[in-house]
Amino acid sequence: MRCPARFIAAAALAAVSLVPSSVPSRAGGVQPSLPPAFASFLAEEARATPSEREALLAGSPLVKLLDADPTKEVSVLGAVWVNAPRGMYIEQMKHIEQFERGSAFRVTKRISEPPNADDFAALTITDQDFEDLKDCKLGECVLKLDEDGLQTLRAEVDWRKPTAKADVIALFRRLALQYVNGYREGGNARLGVHRDKERPTFVANEFRSMIDRLPRLAAELPDITRYLLEYPNATLANSTDFLYWQETQFGLRPTVRISHLVIQERPDQAVVASKMLYASHYFWTALELRVLLPDPGRGPGFWLVTVNRSRSDGLSGFTGRVIRGRVRSAVEDGMRAALTATKKRLESLDQSSANPPSSGSSRQAAHDARWSRDAQRTRDVMSSRLFGTAPASSKPTH
Repeated sequence: MRCPARFIAAAALAAVSLVPSSVPSRAGGVQPSLPPAFASFLAEEARATPSEREALLAGSPLVKLLDADPTKEVSVLGAVWVNAPRGMYIEQMKHIEQFERGSAFRVTKRISEPPNADDFAALTITDQDFEDLKDCKLGECVLKLDEDGLQTLRAEVDWRKPTAKADVIALFRRLALQYVNGYREGGNARLGVHRDKERPTFVANEFRSMIDRLPRLAAELPDITRYLLEYPNATLANSTDFLYWQETQFGLRPTVRISHLVIQERPDQAVVASKMLYASHYFWTALELRVLLPDPGRGPGFWLVTVNRSRSDGLSGFTGRVIRGRVRSAVEDGMRAALTATKKRLESLDQSSANPPSSGSSRQAAHDARWSRDAQRTRDVMSSRLFGTAPASSKPTH
């Protein structure tokens, strides 16, 4: 049986990074308002109440669960006003290895173009995963491996050898490189097929289904939608994209995930899309979409609007029915905490850039120490939304 505490913690993946800030009424007593497309989305998709809109305009983060298939999906909206240049957020995302490192992020590695074996030199597996792999069978495997990967494991690893774990790690690295190259060559059609249930789960189908459940995405961002679905056969103007992998640890079993990050910058908005291609535990796929909307009438900052949807195998069956409400609450709490931390991070960074402390002074030392603490705290909160904080003794579902 799946452990509710484990899955609730892991389901924090459905929460996303965001922010807010208190903003007074505009000059002349004119009440602030939202950009029309954003206001429409809040009313029609998020069903935000008047009081929630007022709180958002006053500077509080808005967090709303969106409609989703309760047996396998969690979807959440987060929004907040950020009183800092949007380019600051974009630059941090481009430098993902520095932005998401330390504490529970054991490894964050941007993958080269073209990918090579050195990109995965730090990838490893735990003793627990190694022991579980010995008993891995098609349809019953704690670590998520597709059928080809499982067959390769069976054919190439002699579990009796003292080098068995090193051989498994070397194979896992090779499979990761093959997976990434396959995706770069064939796109979604080359994503995995998980057979840990009665019927196979095609990651490509799950991802397309998530996109289909976001009809406004295709209407408002058709080029991004096309790129996510048709990569590498589609192009995207004014964009930067790269693949990266991470190993994360938040009291649960360490999880390796591979993602495709896409950033498009236009004068009217910037969009950051993170598409999960693989996770060694818990999740089939996920999409985190962040839209950075300027609002000149409000000030030089931007609205950060995020929609995150994740597909998992832990919400179905009897246990899934029991824990769904707790999972959804955990997702909301994780999102809210991430908004608060990200707001503080970006707005404080902007203020520090405008008023840098004198080099070599005690003020400089205090500034550096405070930033070290704040950056670590921000990363901890933002990453806890991804994989939770279950006790270390918990044993995860797949």
